[in-house]
Amino acid sequence: QVQLVESGGGLVQAGGSLRLSCAASGRLFNMYGMGWFRQAPGKEREFLATIILSGSRPYYADSVKGRFAISRDNAKNTVYLQMNSLKSEDTAVYYCATTTQIGIVRSPSAYDYWGQGTQVTVSS
Repeated sequence: QVQLVESGGGLVQAGGSLRLSCAASGRLFNMYGMGWFRQAPGKEREFLATIILSGSRPYYADSVKGRFAISRDNAKNTVYLQMNSLKSEDTAVYYCATTTQIGIVRSPSAYDYWGQGTQVTVSS
């Protein structure tokens, strides 16, 4: 089992920034990558970014490329999502997840463990 705990969400004005954290614990040895997703009310869960834990560059959805940045601290088993230039349409619950699949994994169904989510609200 892997446990994921997100933090860092909150209320921010449009144009502002937030940094989300995702701390992982448990049986981590099979983890290949971690990803960030979000889900707004009435919408499907949306892929945002993924990073391979052993190296290689991150991968982003077009909707957040240039505004969001994913990074990791393997010593702390923590992945971050720095979100800049936030817009009202970024309002959603944000989730982190882990996958054992190799490569760039964008589908939510390919992720094995999920955090509880953290709310991000961007006011215009």
